[in-house]
Amino acid sequence: MHQLINYFCTTLGKWIYSLSREELNNMEKPDTIERGFCNDMSGTCSKLNVTDWLSDVKNIANPDEIVEIRFKNTRKDYYRNINNLRIVPGDIVAVEGNPGHDIGIVTLTGDLVLEQMKKHKVTVVNGDFRKIYRKAKEVDLDKWREAISLEHSTMIKSRQIAADLKLDMKIGDVEYQGDKTKAIFYYIADERVDFRQLIRVLAETFRIRVEMKQIGARQEAGRIGGIGPCGRELCCATWICSFVSVSTNAARFQEISLNPQKLAGQCGKLKCCLNFEVDAYVDAQKDFPPNNIPLKTENETFVFQKADIFNRIYWYAPQNQNISSQIPVPVDKVNEIIRMNKRGKHPENLKFDIIDKLPKEEKFHNNVGQDDLTRFDNPKQKHQRRKKRFSKRPPQNKERNG
Repeated sequence: MHQLINYFCTTLGKWIYSLSREELNNMEKPDTIERGFCNDMSGTCSKLNVTDWLSDVKNIANPDEIVEIRFKNTRKDYYRNINNLRIVPGDIVAVEGNPGHDIGIVTLTGDLVLEQMKKHKVTVVNGDFRKIYRKAKEVDLDKWREAISLEHSTMIKSRQIAADLKLDMKIGDVEYQGDKTKAIFYYIADERVDFRQLIRVLAETFRIRVEMKQIGARQEAGRIGGIGPCGRELCCATWICSFVSVSTNAARFQEISLNPQKLAGQCGKLKCCLNFEVDAYVDAQKDFPPNNIPLKTENETFVFQKADIFNRIYWYAPQNQNISSQIPVPVDKVNEIIRMNKRGKHPENLKFDIIDKLPKEEKFHNNVGQDDLTRFDNPKQKHQRRKKRFSKRPPQNKERNG
C-alpha cells in the first residue's frame, strides 16, 4: 500500500512539473506568426503562401533540388540542397548567410520551384545558388528564438536613433539573421537618404552587422498584412510579388467613381485590384463612341449619363431636364445617330427595343429586409402595447345540490 502511494505521488509530481515546464516554455516562446507559425497550429499564417499542386508528380524538371525557403513576412529565397537532405515543406533548416548562417522554413520543393523563381528575385553568389547546410538543431532554434525576441525592441530603438539624427525616413520592420550576427532594417523614404551615420550608430548600439533595405508603401502593407474592403486578405500579402503602377485611368475605363477614399488601399496608394479587369474593359470599348457628344433628335437634345459596357448600352437623358428619365441606347445605334447628326439629319426619338440586352431582374425578393445595408440607420418605432379590455360578465348563480 505504501509503495502504491509513493508511486502515485511520484507520478503526480512529474506530471505537475512537466505542466509547469510546458507553461514556462510557452511564456518564453517568441511570437513566430511573422515566420508563418500559427498559434493554433492549424494551417499556415505565412504570407505569399503557395499550394504545391505538383506534389504528387515526380521531380523531373528540377534535378538540382532547388528549394524555396521562407523567412520573415514576405521574404523568400532559393537555395540548393547540396547534401541531398530529405526535407519536406515545413522543415526548419540552416542555410548559407552573408556572413554566417540563417534559419528559414522550407515552403516548396520539386518542379513548381522553377515557376516560382520567375516571380521572385533570386540571390546568387558567384553565379550559383546559396546552399542548405543542415536541418536546424536545437541549439540553432534557441538562438533563432532569441533573435526573434529582439526584433521589436530593436525596431523601436532604431526609430528613436533615426529621429535623433533628423533623418526623413521610417523604419518599418527589423529582421534578425538566424545566428544573431546581422539584421536587416526595412525603411520607407520619399527621397534619397544619407544613412551612413545611422549605420554606424546602429552597429555600435546593437553589436551586429547592419543592412538597410528600402521598400515602398505597397511592400510595407504586404509585410504587415491585413483584410481588404472586399473581406479577403490583402493581395500583396498572399500572392502579388511584383507591383505594377496603377493610375486613375484604370478607374475611368471601368466607370468607377473617382473617390480617393474608396480607390486607395491600406497602403495609401491606388488599389492594385484596379488593374485586374481593366484589360477586359479596354477591349470591350474599342469601338465605343466618345461619350461627350450629345445626341440630337427632332424635338430635343440628349446628353450622356452612364454606360453599361459589357451589355454595350449607353444611357442618355434630355438636356436641362431631370436625369431620372434615362433612355438606354445601344452603342451601334449611338454611332449611327452621331453619323446622322454630322450629316444634318435627326432621328425622331431615341427609343429602341433592347429589352433582351437589359439585365434581368433577380427573382429573389427581400421581403424581410435582412439584406438592406441601411436597416440599422433608422430608429426602431416603438410599438404601443394595447391594453386588454376585460368585459364584466354577470355573476352566475351556482346551484347547490341539495
